[in-house]
Amino acid sequence: MIHNTISSRPSRTTGLAVAAIFLLFVGLGVFAYFSEKSQSAATAETGVTLLNVSYDATRELYCEINHAFSRDWQEKTGERIVVRMSNGGSGSQAQAVIGGLPADVVTLALSLDIDDIAEHTDLLPRNWKTRLPNNSAPYTSTLAFLVRKGNPKQIRDWHDLVRPDVRVMTPDPKTSGVARWTYLALWGYALRRELGSDFASLLSDPRQADNVQAAQTKAREFVAAVYRNVPVLDESAREATNHFIRQRIGDVLINWENEILLGGREFDRERLEIIVPPVSILTEPVIALVDGNVDRRGTRPVAETYLEFLYSEIGQDIIGRNFYRPAVSERAQIKYRDQFPAIEMFTVDAVFGSWSAAYRTHFTDGGTFDQIFRPRS
Repeated sequence: MIHNTISSRPSRTTGLAVAAIFLLFVGLGVFAYFSEKSQSAATAETGVTLLNVSYDATRELYCEINHAFSRDWQEKTGERIVVRMSNGGSGSQAQAVIGGLPADVVTLALSLDIDDIAEHTDLLPRNWKTRLPNNSAPYTSTLAFLVRKGNPKQIRDWHDLVRPDVRVMTPDPKTSGVARWTYLALWGYALRRELGSDFASLLSDPRQADNVQAAQTKAREFVAAVYRNVPVLDESAREATNHFIRQRIGDVLINWENEILLGGREFDRERLEIIVPPVSILTEPVIALVDGNVDRRGTRPVAETYLEFLYSEIGQDIIGRNFYRPAVSERAQIKYRDQFPAIEMFTVDAVFGSWSAAYRTHFTDGGTFDQIFRPRS
């Protein structure tokens, strides 16, 4: 389903309301997309039409980015442009592009998802990540907790999630991008707790092999204990958020930091509050040009400029304003640093080797997640 988000900023409540509709269409494998005929009609009327295929949490960010870029492009070239959006689960969006959704650009939650497009199609090269600064990640984020007002369960850190009186809301890491980040954050936190603050450097040290193996066993037990406290394993972050806020299921919701900070006012009305754990994972959403589609449609120059706009001072300022952490602009980093807690963060590459390695170990059928998770009867 394609959502056009260029006219106005959708409210968080609206986003939650449409989540069920989106999931129905994804579950059926149905993706609405622009036909060549409708694209040609839009181009004749507006100049150029781009399609950005993205993940759920970026709706508000790209609503503002698209307005600013369209204005900037028209001022510089005199040409009108419309950027249309398709939002959904990051992995589902990658599969949609593989299946023919005509994205000009993809802006997804995991580098693994764009790797899948490169592996299964000839739409973009496998070295796509090297083509833009900061490994094609113009912004970063991390994870945060949402708890009931007053934090009645006194949830402050990851270790609180294993207590038997705490019910944890997080989606299924087999279907949700943020859930995969959450799973790896839990695992990395447990390793750090066992090995100390320099744990990442010890993981590949042969002299520490016995200690590392013992720590990996503890991490497995810790992550399994957290998932025993998950009452409902939803398919997406939006669905888990809906259950937590609207149906009041669970004591703590784990979600993107930017998603939770952006909804701060609404969460206050819902009698909720935000907790950012002191140690967490650095999430690195990534972007890429879909060469096969832009060359076929003749949109390469504008699509390349669109992605570069995210690294500009204007783009980085919008990124910070939408509660993502600007990756390359010192000015934006200084301007928005007070809205982000200063926490210790580790990366997927440092702890797990790469996203591909993490996926093979933990998320493939029969992998570690399947081994430790037992659905509630």
